[in-house]
Amino acid sequence: MYRLILIMLLSSTIPVMAQSEEPKQSKKSAQPDNLIPLPESPPPLPPEFEPDPELETHVTIIKRGEDTIEEHRINGELLMIKVIPRIGPPYYLKKNTGRGSHTHAGEAGIDVSPPMWQLLRF
Repeated sequence: MYRLILIMLLSSTIPVMAQSEEPKQSKKSAQPDNLIPLPESPPPLPPEFEPDPELETHVTIIKRGEDTIEEHRINGELLMIKVIPRIGPPYYLKKNTGRGSHTHAGEAGIDVSPPMWQLLRF
């Protein structure tokens, strides 16, 4: 009889002990204690480095009805057009740089790639 009582007591205390150990383990965080937060603004540029304003991207926004067109230029040269229609996703028209010197004067739009839509963004 005593053995039966002892077995019952032991069987009931083991799950209680297992439950009491779980909160102790969950209190430990997976991150180290010595983490330093990242600064909110980017670090300043070195004093000897000055950005070239000609190499900056200039964006011109044109409204045509309910559509928006963004022209992206670098050094005055049109590289990309982003068209944001009223209905549907935006699409991009980029300058086709893969053609090289194979330009034909008779073909219209030879330097423009076909419309491209953004499928995934990371």
